[in-house]
Formats: sequence, structure tokens, C-alpha cells
Amino acid sequence: MSEMRKIAAILVADVVGYSRLAGADEDRILARLRALRSDLIDPTIAVHNGRIVKRTGDGSLIEFRSVVDAVRCAIEVQNSMVERNAGLPPDRRIEFRVGIHLGDVVEESDGDLMGDGVNIAARLEGICEPGCICLSEQAYWQVKARLDLAIDDRGAVQLKNIADPVRVYSLQVGIAAQAKSAAPAKTHAAAGPSALPPVPDNPSIAVLAFNNMSGDAEQEYFSDGISEDIITDLSRLSELHVIARNSSFVYKKAAVSVPDVAKALGVRYVLEGSVRKAGNRVRVTAQLIDSSSGGHVWANRFDRDLTDIFAVQDEITQEIVAALRLKLTVSEQAQLARDRAVNVEAYEFFLRSREQSLTCTRTGNIAARNLAGAAIAVDPGFEAAHALIAFTHVLDYINAWSTDPEHSLRTGLELAQQAVAMDEEQPDGHFALGMACMWSRDLDRARAEVQRGLALSPNSIDLLMLMAHIQIFSGDPAGALETLDASMLLDPHYPEVLLQFLADARFSLGDYEQAMIALEQRLARNPQSETAQALLASCYGHLGRPEESRRAWEQALQLNPAFSIERRRRVLPFRNPVDFEHRVEGLRKAGLTV
Repeated sequence: MSEMRKIAAILVADVVGYSRLAGADEDRILARLRALRSDLIDPTIAVHNGRIVKRTGDGSLIEFRSVVDAVRCAIEVQNSMVERNAGLPPDRRIEFRVGIHLGDVVEESDGDLMGDGVNIAARLEGICEPGCICLSEQAYWQVKARLDLAIDDRGAVQLKNIADPVRVYSLQVGIAAQAKSAAPAKTHAAAGPSALPPVPDNPSIAVLAFNNMSGDAEQEYFSDGISEDIITDLSRLSELHVIARNSSFVYKKAAVSVPDVAKALGVRYVLEGSVRKAGNRVRVTAQLIDSSSGGHVWANRFDRDLTDIFAVQDEITQEIVAALRLKLTVSEQAQLARDRAVNVEAYEFFLRSREQSLTCTRTGNIAARNLAGAAIAVDPGFEAAHALIAFTHVLDYINAWSTDPEHSLRTGLELAQQAVAMDEEQPDGHFALGMACMWSRDLDRARAEVQRGLALSPNSIDLLMLMAHIQIFSGDPAGALETLDASMLLDPHYPEVLLQFLADARFSLGDYEQAMIALEQRLARNPQSETAQALLASCYGHLGRPEESRRAWEQALQLNPAFSIERRRRVLPFRNPVDFEHRVEGLRKAGLTV
């Protein structure tokens, strides 16, 4: 049986006094527990990106991508149980106890988890008070700056069958923490978004991944591609707040209600649907749901030739515009009226190419370039495929994936310019050109290209993230934090690289503590990031913590023995070289020779 070792946030929970409750009325307690799982627990786990590893009677072992997600999930469930138990006699209340730990686990081929990380979480759950949440020190440090609840430091506790004592923190749900002194009125992306993003004043929508009804799992790329294209089309409408693919696709195949999804993403409307592709025919169904009432605002079914797929996407967009009574600008009206010719074969190559590019790996990058090239061979005027190829060459430069990175950057710049020249009205070309210009150290042109792209697609997460990166390199970290705030509202389940941008901006402002919080969160989600470890080492150095700085630096080199300060000095396009030397200074303060 194959296995994989990794760092994970582990949550273990069970029902307090389950044997007593079952002994009194087993049928009733089982029915209530099943109802809680279907109505509250499982949807909340899904919303917070959890994976149920296994259930053992009344207990559960759940893996989360971050401690933040695990704690938010536990708090939401425990708060809900306080409400559900109100008015019930003590002998009929269902109360949970929860243990959370961040540590090393072994994942087996069947998805089961074992190891100290699981054992410690289980032991924490065992010593937890009813209705509370026990955190190990490792877990507590990931969330301590983000908790507004009372915390009881229980000190070092010797847990059963665990060799070394574990420092334990007990989180008391429902009891507010003491007000923190000197708390700022607004903390720009200080530690990510709130647990539930606010619903904006303007119309807001999330497009869920359309179900693949083709009976062929390999056709998943097609239904995903249709959904993503609808998101892209809606993102061009300035009056509409559109959630990014990265966040709306979190709920793909999850048993979560539309109101729960809408609440988690901070939107009022949700679009869901399905795609059935058979031969030269395609059937697309779509329905727009108002989460405030649960009612259908609009629904339709499209049975068309495959060559009409763009027309179907345009009609769905137009139907949503009409249903929500959106006021379009003259430019937006012109965009919706444009005829989009499509070669189905080229389009399918492009969808596969875009899917590969999302893997963010060297092999995925090569596959994306080859598939986009196949699309262009069929349809030489396919602008989006040209822009995607340009982007893959820039990624080769950034990650040193090619034998001649400088040539890759020049190629990416030339191809991006060609893509924009082919169609000035397409935001993906401006994104690729903005990327190429930024890494070519032409920051002013990069900013101009991104601004043009955002004028065409105000809801584009890719363009907003790129703008934040440009602002950091241009010496405007405060502006970058504003941009990241806007990005996180559109993408509540933001990618972990955003945490690196957040840390970069905080570091540039000299706010090393907040930078470290963002870096620790990124490492909780991606322990393999040597760039996070390197910046963490510099933060420790500036804070006068040399031993921790050395450990972080050693971890960076262990993850990537080729990690080079010289290469990063040469590649990172800071307008002012002092901004990069600020990072090196932190390492030197820790006594590191770099």
C-alpha cells in the first residue's frame, strides 16, 4: 500500500456522553445525529474546505487545508449547537468536543490518515470540555491573531501515549475575548478575509461548476470550461460582483445547499447548471437562484449544435443581465453584441490547455503550451490561445523551468504583444502582456496593461493579483494591500500564493509580525514553499530571533537546494533595489552568510 507523508490540519470530534444518550433513547439520538450531519456538520465542513477522512460511530476525523479553516468550521458548528440545544434539558443535549492539531501525518492510498498528527488531535479531543475546542500550540499559533473568543492557556499537558508534553489552548465558544488594545479600525488584508464575506450592495453572483452529464468523466474539462467561460463573460460587467472560479469551484460535487454557498461566498445569486455533450450536439441547462428566498429567478435549457456553444454562453449572460436588471455601459453592450466565431476542435484544445495551466507545475505548463499550440494550428486567429502560450513562456522564466530563461521571457513578451494586437478588447491578452512587462522590469507599461485589462474585466482575479504584484515591486505596498482586499472579496477561497503577496506587502511596510502570520498560513497550506521559508527567515532576522531565522533558512534550502539570493536579486523586478536588499538585511542580521 503506497503512502505519502505531509503536514495537515487535523480535526477530531465526538459527542460528549454518547453512550449515555444512546442508552436512554438510541433511535432518537441516532436520528438527531444523522440530521445534524446532513443539515449542519457536513455542509459546514464542505464550506470550509474540509475532507471527512472517516467516521467512527459518533466521532469524526477531518482534514483541512489550513488551521484557519478547521477552527472556523469548529466555531460555526459549536455556535450552532448552542442555539440548537437552547431549551433542551441537559440529558437530551448533543454537545461536541473538538481537538485540532497541525502536524505530520501519513496519508495512505485509500485516503486514510495516520501518525502523530492524528494521535495528538485525538488526545486533545479527549481532554476537551463539552462545547469547547482544544488547540495544540502548533495550531494556536496559526490563528491566535485572528481569534475574537476567550482563550484558556492550559499550559503543557502530558497527553496519553504522547511522549512529550503538548501545550494546550482551550477555545471557549460563545464567550467574547477581551478587547484588544490599539486595534486598528481597518486592517487591510491583515490576516485574510472575515469568516463570512459581506454581501456587496451591487448585484452579486457565484457560478458553480456545471455538472458533467455526458456519462464520460473525461468530458469534465468541457463542462468546467463552459462554467469558467460564463464566469469570464460575467466578470466583464462592472455593475455585477462576480466570484472567482477558484472559490465557486470549491463546491463542485459537494452536498451543500445554495443558501449556504451564497452565505459563504458573500453573494445573493447563484447560477448552477449542467452540460451534456454527445457527438455534435450539446445540451446546457442553467438556473439562477436567489439565495434570499431560495426561488428561481430564471431557468432555461439550450439544445444546440456544438458549433453554437459561444452563442449559448452569450444567451445565458444576456438572460442574467435581463433578470437582474443590470445597467450596462455602451462598451459592455457592444461586447455582448459581438459575434464570436468558434472552431469546436480548437475550442476543445484550448479548454484542455487552460485546465493544464491551472496545475502550476512544469509538466502542466508544457502540456498547456502544446495544447494551446494545437488550438492555434486549427484556428490561427484564436487570440486566447496565443495569450496562454505567452503566459506559459513567462512562467518558464519565473520558475527557471527552461534551459534559457531569458529567451523564454523575450518569447513570452513577443507573443503577448501579438495577442493584444490580434484583439485589443480581450483582457487575457493584456494580462499576459502585463505579466511579461512586469518581469521585464517595465513596471509602468505593466501597470498600464493591467489597468486596460481591468477596464475590460473589472472582476478579473488574475488581473487584480497581477496589479498587487506590480504595486509591491513598484514600491507601493499599501496600494497592494488595498488591491488584495478587493481580490479576496471576489475570491474568498483565495489561492495560497495570495498569502505570499500579502506577506511581501507587509514586509515592505516593516510589519514583520503580520508578514509572519501570512507566511505561516501559506506554509500550513503549502509546506513546500521555499520562498515563504526564505522570507520568514528574513522576518525572524529583523525581529532579533536568529535561531528561528536559521531554521527557516535551512528549511528553504532543504526544499530547494538551488535556491539562490543572487538569482532572486537578478530576477525580482523591484524598481528600487533597496527593497530587495531589505530582505537580505534580515538574513544578515541573523548571522546568515548569503
